[in-house]
Amino acid sequence: MLPIADRNPATRAPVFTVLLIGINLAVFVFWQGGGTFTAREDSAFTLEHAAIPCELSTGHPVTNVEIRTGRCFDNPPRFAREEFPAKQVYIAIVVSMFLHAGWLHLLGNMLFLWIFGNNVEDRLGPALFVGFYLAGGVVATAAQVALDTRSVVPLVGASGAIAAVMGAYLVWFPRAPILTLLFIFFVEIPAGIWLSIWFVLQFFTGPNSDVAYMAHIGGFVFGLLVALIVRRTDWWHDRAVPAY
Repeated sequence: MLPIADRNPATRAPVFTVLLIGINLAVFVFWQGGGTFTAREDSAFTLEHAAIPCELSTGHPVTNVEIRTGRCFDNPPRFAREEFPAKQVYIAIVVSMFLHAGWLHLLGNMLFLWIFGNNVEDRLGPALFVGFYLAGGVVATAAQVALDTRSVVPLVGASGAIAAVMGAYLVWFPRAPILTLLFIFFVEIPAGIWLSIWFVLQFFTGPNSDVAYMAHIGGFVFGLLVALIVRRTDWWHDRAVPAY
């Protein structure tokens, strides 16, 4: 069920949606080397820059012993050596939102951001949209970390933040048609149905997959709640553009 486009024209150019897509592409190509450094979850590049639940729950960079054993220690053994002692583990939460595990991961996320981001930016305005996007990514990371605070597996990708955008889209534009490739057919599905199906499917992803499904769930719920609050806030009424 691959979304291709939505039938929901925006009233202004999605400048910051395009900018976020450009930053993600630039980071992947010029900093990650086109993904050559992220072929392995335990690669030096990923360990140095990505958010890791163990680091966020303990406040210290992971050690060689934790990486080798897959165990997270509150107080690592004396002989343990921190892999990247200068790493700012909490700043890595934001950095992780702009890292991706491969071209398919990146392009899939950017497609979703383009389809759903332009209308949410139109509704919020550029500055608030960027703040909302970043906050959604932080909440999504927190949700994934809460699922397993002892994990030493790095978290990478923009999907948590994009899930927040999708949650807001569900509230504001539930009737907007989503052009979808369903097997070999192109069909139009109302956004409310499309996004609801996507959300339910996250619960069937399973803990044994490589997908940070709880980040998707946490980000989506955050976006949905923010959109509901905004929709009910009187001061917003005069600024908001009409929902589809």
